[in-house]
Amino acid sequence: MSNDLQNKIIFKQVVELLQNARQQVLRTVNSTMTATYYEIGKIIVEEEQNGKNRAEYGKQLLKGLSEKLTRELGKGFSIRNLEFIRKFYLTYSNSVTLTRILENQNAPSLEEDLKIEKTKSLISFFQLTWTHYIFLMGIDDEKERRFYEIESEKYNWSVRELKRQYDSALYTRLTLSRDKEGILKLSEEGQIIEKPKDIIKDPYILEFLGLPELHQYSESQLEEEIINKLEHFLLELGHGFTFVARQNRITFDDKHFRIDLVFYNRILRCFVLIDLKIGELKHQDLGQMQMYVNYYDREIRLEDENKSIGIVLCQNKSEAVVKYTLPENNEQIFASKYKTVLPSVEVLKQLIENK
Repeated sequence: MSNDLQNKIIFKQVVELLQNARQQVLRTVNSTMTATYYEIGKIIVEEEQNGKNRAEYGKQLLKGLSEKLTRELGKGFSIRNLEFIRKFYLTYSNSVTLTRILENQNAPSLEEDLKIEKTKSLISFFQLTWTHYIFLMGIDDEKERRFYEIESEKYNWSVRELKRQYDSALYTRLTLSRDKEGILKLSEEGQIIEKPKDIIKDPYILEFLGLPELHQYSESQLEEEIINKLEHFLLELGHGFTFVARQNRITFDDKHFRIDLVFYNRILRCFVLIDLKIGELKHQDLGQMQMYVNYYDREIRLEDENKSIGIVLCQNKSEAVVKYTLPENNEQIFASKYKTVLPSVEVLKQLIENK
């Protein structure tokens, strides 16, 4: 090996170590500050509870504390920020998960050791940035909030991506196909993919494509925009997806067919075929997808891979058509609606209730 090549390898290894160290330091600083805000919030709440007129006393306490902290430590301690810190403690002091972690600690012999262990537990629990938590505090349902926390941490979502996933009602869409135990798992473990149905959403929200909701575009235009925004589309599909092909041609009996989009899911270890349809879903569309899936299973997939999944994305569908076209034990073919504009909360609820 030449010295030049050896130096490049060493340089790359050193750079990676330094970058990882910097990221780790940044994460530690963020977690430590967030844990500190939790403790500050606790002090504020406990002091408020000692006041005779709590509401008025609380206002005066935050005002005085803001002035003194700003004078002593500089920016970052406005009354509004202190209100967030107070709310942060009130929100997470009632967290079942955090309470369980703190209660399961082994009791050290000294009170000072107990404080240290508690601080370590808080730091390990709060792994996101303060900006993430400011947004998460606006989610009232603890199970839903915990789900978005887990997903943000597990997949390194930015605050922007977290907001986008929340606005598209990801949690609600995933709960539709789950029983009570499955919904509880979402809040404790995040999205766990174990079977084909776990990756399916209905509807899919494709507002990032910038297309109108009306029929003013063709299937080829829809496909083109998806390819142009492939990174966004992969995020909407979910975890473990990699892009394989577009307009994938399959041929038999001198007849040619083209599958709009082909992906591979690394978690399920199977191909995922997607056909795009403008307008109402027809039973022929499901039959065509069944043919594509059968072809992939018999001609393309390897012996150690699982059976392929087919998804027909359509603007509208009849649940009866889906029900009576597909077999009762169907685990491979799915039909889902898509929306090219982000629906309002009311519209999303209506879409879900009408399923």
